[in-house]
Amino acid sequence: MKVLLRADASLTIGTGHVMRCLTLARVLAGRGAKIAFACRAHPGNLIAPIEAAGFQVHSLPLSGREDTEGPAHAAWLGGHWQDEAGYLSALVADAGIDWVVVDHYALDIRFEAAMTRAGASVMAIDDLADRRHDCRLLLDQTFGRAAADYLPLVPADARILCGAEFALLRPEFAAAAPASLARRRTAPRIDTILVTLGGVDAGNVTGAILDGLADLPLPATTGIDVVMGATAPWRDAVTTRAATMPNPTRVHTNVTDMAGLMARADLAIGAAGSTAWERCCLGLPSLMVVIADNQREIARGLSAAGAAISMGRPEEADFAPRLRTAILGLLESPQGLLALSEAAAQITDGSGAMRVARAMQEISAP
Repeated sequence: MKVLLRADASLTIGTGHVMRCLTLARVLAGRGAKIAFACRAHPGNLIAPIEAAGFQVHSLPLSGREDTEGPAHAAWLGGHWQDEAGYLSALVADAGIDWVVVDHYALDIRFEAAMTRAGASVMAIDDLADRRHDCRLLLDQTFGRAAADYLPLVPADARILCGAEFALLRPEFAAAAPASLARRRTAPRIDTILVTLGGVDAGNVTGAILDGLADLPLPATTGIDVVMGATAPWRDAVTTRAATMPNPTRVHTNVTDMAGLMARADLAIGAAGSTAWERCCLGLPSLMVVIADNQREIARGLSAAGAAISMGRPEEADFAPRLRTAILGLLESPQGLLALSEAAAQITDGSGAMRVARAMQEISAP
């Protein structure tokens, strides 16, 4: 089975689309599939890490307006998608690609239809449920999302995979889960705080979080781990701030053992994006920060399930007081930490990527 994954990363888009596609690619490759990516070389792209993982990347040309998401990007791509579709359609036909995985808000049903006409099956990865797709397989890993949300938006014979049971997590998260959960049940306390606001954090929310933590009466032994992407524009500033923190603070980049960092942490302050599922799998109590509009539903769903506490958006006037109150409350409440951990662990078991890969192979089977 030959699979082409179409996703982008940039300083504006972030890294989440590519990272979850890379997770799926690794699982598919482990099941015998031949993998390639198609990406644009935006500032902050992840082409080099994809290639370092052993996958070929078809680098698509830039034309000036692609390094955004939302209406501006969609409007730009509305006049340029044909060029990309033409190039990739030829690639699909010539290489005999079986699947094109599309994880991109600005590539719509017209692009997917072009891939279908070229002879590929299309898998669309979405988390908005607000647009139509021409696909054989639809994935939305949002907790609480129902297949019925997509029934009017996909072909009648499309298979729909919805919910956090299909979250695209690397296998090491499921492997680390039993020990992580057992540790939390034995001694729920906050010795280590993990701060992870996405691979880019263009707004330097990480810096604001560190400022807030510096003003808290944390125990002297409480350590802080900060995770940032190698292309994060505020990485140097955060590293400088970490050196002046009253508590031991370490900044990690190019992390290869995120599951280990999360398993050792006692409380996370993190974005309500793809890493939310990683934290849930390991039962890591979390304070979620909404740093993009498409994260609001994740934050609402996990908060309603008692699996995390939503802090809202960092630009809201009461964000800092809410964060302070939540941390101080959990410092005094081992049972509150344990309740968050147990509820989070019920959200996903970390085997979603294998389930998605299996579905693709089932659909491709003669």
